[in-house]
Amino acid sequence: MPDISNLTLYHYPLSRSARVKWLLHEMRGEDFLTKRVALRKGKQFTPEFLAKNPSHGVPVLDVSYADGSEQTITESLAIMTWLADQDERFAPPTTDLRGRADYLQVMALGGSWMDQMLWNIRLHETILPKPARNAAYAEFNRDKIKNEIAPQLSARLEKHDFICGDSFSAADCMTAHNVNWAGAYGLCRTEVFKAYMGRMKSRPAFQMAFADAKEFEG
Repeated sequence: MPDISNLTLYHYPLSRSARVKWLLHEMRGEDFLTKRVALRKGKQFTPEFLAKNPSHGVPVLDVSYADGSEQTITESLAIMTWLADQDERFAPPTTDLRGRADYLQVMALGGSWMDQMLWNIRLHETILPKPARNAAYAEFNRDKIKNEIAPQLSARLEKHDFICGDSFSAADCMTAHNVNWAGAYGLCRTEVFKAYMGRMKSRPAFQMAFADAKEFEG
């Protein structure tokens, strides 16, 4: 990765930072630093962390450049897109207009639309105080994933081993993380998704990224 001397990922198990961690392991093995943010203990609200991300969430990526300058990047979609653009193995080049458009569409589908639906399910089924939960809204989001999102992803995976074709990309880190998350809610459990997750879970980088999954406190 040119001009970058060090990367530090702020992470919590099974959260959105896990998909960034997975991509980093694919790209760099173990050549990056990870700092655990104890979300259940409120460490995301400390002044030090809020200075990095006022939205008090993970992932956060600190980048140290070879010229001594530094940068902080937030939002998993932005981080993953930026990272993959540094390495042609993980994203189509900008000169590949059709491939690039398809890849970015899948990244955005996972990083915004599907992600938000999954988060809404979690909010209204487990996180919010019971009087504030809206079971109908949670069910609405379940139906949207089942009837709109899952068929789009399934159609892709019936044709290819990877979500954007015959090669692994950052879009697989995004998609497989969401499919794994959806599986916890009984969604995306058809055979095509099971086969896809089997392929993803066999990757050493996936295993490194999710080795701390049992430490998740939801």
